[in-house]
Amino acid sequence: MILPFRTASRALVLSIAVAAGSGLAHTPAAAAAGGPFLAHQALYDLSLLKSRGSNAINDARGRILYNFSGNSCEGYTSEFRQVSELDSGEGKVTLSDLRSSSWEDGAGKSYRFKIATRMNDSESSPVDGIAERVGDHITVKLTQPVKKTFNLEGKVVFPTEQIHHIIDAAREGKSVLELTVYDGSDNGEKVYNTLTVIGRPITGDRTPASPDPSTANDVMKTMTRWPVTVSYYDRDARAKDGEQSPVYAMSFELYENGVSRALVLDYNDFVISGALDKFDVRDSKPCK
Repeated sequence: MILPFRTASRALVLSIAVAAGSGLAHTPAAAAAGGPFLAHQALYDLSLLKSRGSNAINDARGRILYNFSGNSCEGYTSEFRQVSELDSGEGKVTLSDLRSSSWEDGAGKSYRFKIATRMNDSESSPVDGIAERVGDHITVKLTQPVKKTFNLEGKVVFPTEQIHHIIDAAREGKSVLELTVYDGSDNGEKVYNTLTVIGRPITGDRTPASPDPSTANDVMKTMTRWPVTVSYYDRDARAKDGEQSPVYAMSFELYENGVSRALVLDYNDFVISGALDKFDVRDSKPCK
């Protein structure tokens, strides 16, 4: 999925569950055994749910358009665009336009990404690179914003792989999952430690409290989903008093086919709601 509104001043990729993790890479066979991800297009409406703290904002609104396709044999393609507006009061409005595209190997061995962000009239340097699992580590090669090559620990997972792990853990009845995730965000060098809390399963025959196009879709009606909260921690930041606060947290209901609904994005100073406004199932190729 890809995460917008990381801070009040910039928008970044929603890398997890808008489709969008144990450190073991999934094989195509394992992914197929768990059921294929659904190719789809989703449109989310963003609005301010809560504002708090010294950097509280007056209003927030925007939209996320997300396209997801592929399979475990040919890999997964994600295309994401978020246009959002933050009003911090006294006439201070920040308009951001973020676009990203990525491809991830079905076995979690390779991840290509490209991210471009525009804030008001200023365009940030794009992020462009590829990460490949080589032996016991991951090698990242960036071409933008600067040419650079560096290595990550082999236990790090990519975004779609992260969702695979969360769904597997949910099916096994686990309530907590810790993963280290790389999605190419920020300057392409950031790695996050994540803590996922998984709630009790919601069966397809249960009437949702707040229905949306996903709960009304014939393909989705029989699908089980789980309430999930993923907290993201800066791996390089030092914990204060033995406890580290998350940079942000993301709550949503995750279907067993990778679709997410009822997004809630908590950035400490403010909380954003992401309601699913439109949902379309796309044609997909099965694995040969």
